[in-house]
Formats: sequence, C-alpha cells, structure tokens
Amino acid sequence: MQTIAPETLSASLYRDPAVFETERRHIFARTWLLFAHECQLPEPGSYLAQTVAGYPLIAVRGEDGQVRAFHNVCRHRAGPLARDGQGKCEHQLVCLYHGWRYALDGRLASARDFGPAAGFDPRDYALVPLKCENWRGFIFVNMDQDAEPFTQVAASLEMRMKHLPIARFTKVRTSTHDMKCNWKTYVENYLEGYHIPVLHPSLSASLARDYGTELDPPAIFYRATPQKGAAVAGLWAWLWPCLGVNVYADGILMERMWPLDYQHTRLDYLYLFAEDASEAEIARQVQQSLVTTAEDIFICEAVQRNLDAGIYDTGRLSPRHESGIAWFQREVARALGN
Repeated sequence: MQTIAPETLSASLYRDPAVFETERRHIFARTWLLFAHECQLPEPGSYLAQTVAGYPLIAVRGEDGQVRAFHNVCRHRAGPLARDGQGKCEHQLVCLYHGWRYALDGRLASARDFGPAAGFDPRDYALVPLKCENWRGFIFVNMDQDAEPFTQVAASLEMRMKHLPIARFTKVRTSTHDMKCNWKTYVENYLEGYHIPVLHPSLSASLARDYGTELDPPAIFYRATPQKGAAVAGLWAWLWPCLGVNVYADGILMERMWPLDYQHTRLDYLYLFAEDASEAEIARQVQQSLVTTAEDIFICEAVQRNLDAGIYDTGRLSPRHESGIAWFQREVARALGN
C-alpha cells in the first residue's frame, strides 16, 4: 500500500501578518530558543541583547557566575536596558531611558530620582525573567515559566551529539544573513534534502546519494555519507521551532532562523571550531557553508514571491523526502489552532 502524500499548508499562512502574531505568542514565546554560547558572556557583567520574533531579550552573567536571561524591557516605561549586541556593564543593568538600575539577578536596585510615592514597592518591579539553561556551553532561553526542562526537550539531540568534543570547539565565528521570506519558507527548505542535487552542486558533490531522514520530535535528523575530504561531516539536526545544527569535519554551526516579521527572516550563524583547527581549514568550512547559504537565500526568496503572487495555494509532500516538513507543518497548524 502506498504512503499518502500529505497536503501542504495553505500559502495564505506565509503572507499574513495576523498569522505571524499568533506564531509569536503560541510558538516562539513557548519554546526553547538558542540565545548564545557561554564564551560570548565571559565574565560577570557581560551581556548579550537581541530581538527574537519581536521580543527584546537580554542574557547577562551575574556576580555569582550564573547566566540569567530577562526581557530587555524596563519595568518603569518600557525602555531598553541595552542596545542589541554584546557588551559589559559594571555590576548593574541601567535603563537607557530614565536610568533605573537593576542588579544582575534582575532585582530593581534603584528607581533614580523617582521620589516618594504611595503604592510603589521596588520589590514588585524586578525585570521579567526567562527560563535559562546551559546545554554543553550553549545558552537556551524560554519565555514560558512552565516549560519543561531543556534537557528533556534535547534528549534525542544529546544522544546523537554526545560523541562530539564540543568542549574543544573554542574558536568562534559569526555571520548574519537577512532574506525576504517568511520564516517557515526557510525552515521547510532546511528540512529536506530533496533539492540538494538540483540547487547545491558543490554540497551534492561532497555527499553520497544516501541521504536519510529520521524524525524524533521535537528534533529531526539528516544523514548522508560525506565524500573523502568533504568539509561537512554528513550529520544535520533541527530542533523545533527554528534551530539548525550543522556538523563539520572539525566544528559545528548552530543556525538560528529568526523571524523578523511575517515577510523577513534572519539567519544568525554561530560557528565553533576545534581549538587546534587551522585558519585555512576554518575558512574552507565557512566558505562552503556560505555558498550553500547564498543558494538557499536565492530559492527561498523566489519561492516566497510565488507564494505571495496568489497562483499557488497548496501542494503535496513527498513521503520519501519531505516527512520532516510534514511534521513541521502539523506542529505549526496545531499552534495556530487549525
């Protein structure tokens, strides 16, 4: 008996700002998101601020060495505590608007020149916290205080990645790539290798034709045997809702697929390479990934233009190649209440 080819989501879900607002609240505000690597927060007072799906967030290393994360929103009148990017503060986070000061554990330390006021208790105005966990040096955050521990979510990832000497991966490179497409358009491109022989000649030449998919929700894994001398190791993983894990011959790329709005997506790349990796080898592996990225951006922007044109509504997914997309689309539909 033949396996049924699932119908895709409607194209209307990829171009509607109201759909994106629901996704922000029901997906990104309720899931674990990779925020940083601990080496980006090297000492007390080190912080990293970035906006995720419209939510301004900040992580900071406390005086006790612990990394904590908060909404980057002052409790006075919603000013930011820091501009997006990395930095270092001296013992306190200070609002850039009116100068309210917060201890590195989030407590309000000083409401500068606020004056006496009935009904105002500083203890009630700490920063809004996020759940924050460290997995093998990577800092994950979750806006949902009732979320299950990340270690449970990442159990399948841990099982397949435990052989990697990630502690040796201390050389960091970063890059950012913006594209004009809905975040789901890019994620679905990542979730299948069906297009590799057509779109990615260089990547295709580095892999055997034994590409396979394994679903272990909320993770999906892909394997292909690398050819001799290939920059890739032939293992990719993806974790709901927007994290790609690309394993190289002597390093790893953590690929965040951040939605900026309903029609723009940012790829935020965090590369880590072995401490003894040569600069030439790092450059080779990064360059191959950037070639593949440019090809993916081209096709995702083209697909998005066609989704926006109103000609295409739904299609069918290949049970052989696109089971990962089918699972992803079911989860999106569930989050949207469909």
